[in-house]
Amino acid sequence: MAAPTASEVRQRLRDSYALDLLWGETMGLPPGDTKEGPLRQVISVLEATHTAYALIGGVALQLHSEEPRTTLDIDLAVPTFSEIPVEALRSAGFEHEQRFPHSDNWRAPGSEPRTRRTAIQFSAEDVGIAAAVEHARSVEIDGLTLRVAIPADLVVLKLAAAEEPRRRAKKRRQDFLDILSLVEDHPEAADAVPDLKGRLERLRNVVLTIP
Repeated sequence: MAAPTASEVRQRLRDSYALDLLWGETMGLPPGDTKEGPLRQVISVLEATHTAYALIGGVALQLHSEEPRTTLDIDLAVPTFSEIPVEALRSAGFEHEQRFPHSDNWRAPGSEPRTRRTAIQFSAEDVGIAAAVEHARSVEIDGLTLRVAIPADLVVLKLAAAEEPRRRAKKRRQDFLDILSLVEDHPEAADAVPDLKGRLERLRNVVLTIP
């Protein structure tokens, strides 16, 4: 399962940042707010500290799809919470916010108000996380090495999230749609999940009828 090429990553990130700016304009925010700076900063910290990680979530989906999309945060997988380079992140200006059972939440550096700074979420110690980190493919882009989760592992992670009944309905619906998009663009990824068709049918009956 090939990783996207550097030129594909460059173009898809460029499209993503443009969508970030467009979203900001529609919300009346000042120009210049995108994930570009925070993504470079957090990856630089992870590379400098030799932290094993995989880029997951919306940004990873963007890199595996020709269709532009936007997402407001950066999601990263690490095998265990103890492997998050806490001191290095703090030294780089990242601010720790809150720990949940399977995620550790941070904010990107900056002088802007909290909500104007990109959210960084580390996921660990959950279904499919270790495999996503182990299988991640590296791609070099403009002096930066990105380790991106492969589509099959993204399907596993998205399915686990969509099947979580305590997760917000809107997020479960988006997870469901993300899975459909992934397997449409990468049919081989469907083989990574036993009974994917049946599980998606059961999910369809739930997430598309949640009020």
